[in-house]
Amino acid sequence: MSSDQDWQRDKEAFASDRPATGPLVRQFAELTRTLLAAPTVEDVLHRVLEATTVMVPAADLASFTLLSTDGHFHTPAETDEVATELDQLQYRFREGPCVESAEPGGPAVAIAPDLTAEPRWPRWAPAAARLGMGSVLSTALISGPPGGESSGALNVYSRSRHGLDAADRDVLLLLATHASLAVAATDAVTRAELQAAHLRKAIDSRDVIGQAKGIIMARRGVSADAAFDVLRRTSQDLNVKLADLARTLAGRHTEIDLPTR
Repeated sequence: MSSDQDWQRDKEAFASDRPATGPLVRQFAELTRTLLAAPTVEDVLHRVLEATTVMVPAADLASFTLLSTDGHFHTPAETDEVATELDQLQYRFREGPCVESAEPGGPAVAIAPDLTAEPRWPRWAPAAARLGMGSVLSTALISGPPGGESSGALNVYSRSRHGLDAADRDVLLLLATHASLAVAATDAVTRAELQAAHLRKAIDSRDVIGQAKGIIMARRGVSADAAFDVLRRTSQDLNVKLADLARTLAGRHTEIDLPTR
């Protein structure tokens, strides 16, 4: 098994443009083979997100932002519903790293090492910090041939302040390139179908999270925001997806309760 020192050396090699031959390079080779076998755009995105959480150790959450032809943003794939919440806040406020990177003509990379002291996004950054995030990194996806305009972004959220560094940025740029090329080459489903499938999933998740929030509000006499915070913290502590936790609570609310802290 490769050591942590090997992994760190690989990351530093990516950041300094020196050739790397260790576990990180092998991960990219395996990802390339996996993406070539992916049957749909949705499979491509989820496989890249899985690779992201492995190759960027500080990545607690990851998501994709896509920009539709009518100019609307949506999140077609994510590792956790909290990532969707973080993305949706950016779409609502029209500010934040994934919105900037996904916009045509936007930066290739948008990074905030400390969200508690980030002046560029005065509404979104404090909201993200309240959801437990310490740092964020987004890289643009490219549509069409090299030099094409951005059509979306790959987003990574870390609960640690200064948790994402320059080597993570370079790894994420390579992951975004892999995702862009694989999506461009995969036509088993259209973007419209992908958006519709995610919308159905989002509605289902939102419904069950709403039920769980209602149970907590009724039991404890707290606000909707406070109830969601209880769910979010518990999902982090138990390392369980927010929607799965909400589904369990909604289905077995007479048997279980969540921590009070």
